[in-house]
Amino acid sequence: MDFLDRLDPRLAEVLPSIPLLDLHDVPRARAERRELAARARGSWQPPETVTVTDTLVPGEPPVRVRVYRRRGTTGPAACLYWVHGGGHVLGDVEQDDPFLCDVVLDTGAVCVPVDWRRAPEHPFPAALEDCHAGLRWVADHADDLGLDPGRLVVGGASSGGGLAAGLALLARDRGDVGIAGQFLVYPMLDDRAVTPSSRAITHPHVWNGESNRLAWRAYLGGAADGDVSPYAAPARATDLTGLPPTWLATAELDLFLDEDVDYAQRLIAAGVPTELHVYRGAVHGFDLFAPDAEVSRRYLADRAAALCRALGPAAAGFSGASAS
Repeated sequence: MDFLDRLDPRLAEVLPSIPLLDLHDVPRARAERRELAARARGSWQPPETVTVTDTLVPGEPPVRVRVYRRRGTTGPAACLYWVHGGGHVLGDVEQDDPFLCDVVLDTGAVCVPVDWRRAPEHPFPAALEDCHAGLRWVADHADDLGLDPGRLVVGGASSGGGLAAGLALLARDRGDVGIAGQFLVYPMLDDRAVTPSSRAITHPHVWNGESNRLAWRAYLGGAADGDVSPYAAPARATDLTGLPPTWLATAELDLFLDEDVDYAQRLIAAGVPTELHVYRGAVHGFDLFAPDAEVSRRYLADRAAALCRALGPAAAGFSGASAS
């Protein structure tokens, strides 16, 4: 059975309309993605019940973070510190506004996405250090932000999921910020492209091996294979002990499938409470391309439930595994 035969029917229907992505010309790809994002966003505005504040926080250089809070929130709240995706070269802090506003309204948590510097102009470790600077600021200003410092969850999607995983490793090793959980959505974890799934996805309308190769080359700069840090490519980390409880979602037809499943299995082996979801018939970014697909609806429901468990008033964390 080939790639198209295994796709969810709704995803197969929309696949030809998914815009092509050419990372050989990053400035052009950025311009095209900004135009698409603007069209998708349309006239959307944050609900009146959510406040949105941008802040420059100390870093080298200073880092912009955005703080979402439900009006009238009292008492220390949980925090989702969010890292946007974009293959390390695309995206911005605004792109997940609707999702993060929903999280605020559903859970009562405060959401803080970080605007990291993008490759190739700023290769590793620039983006990770930006993420760490923002995280340190959130932890250091928990009282001012009305946060419970013991309920700080880091998360991200795609390259943002890889950055969030690297950030959890970095915070563990530096010992400067306590993280209560990591929430990883089809994370980009391994630069080596040695797994079967990393070589199996070639369709031009989805994130494929060529896009992945160019993105990693931009992010890693001139690093040779043996010099790649596990903070850049978390799949290279050999010690996963002491990492926070983890929720990880990936897709059956995502080239990240094998590295994501392997990472979850190694977290479990290291004693880290881990909940893994694999969505059958889905591709990378499936929930964005076809949110009305049956598989997307299952994922969105699972995501909302997991975030409510982790961030809501009666936090229960992550555990278990499933294929959806």
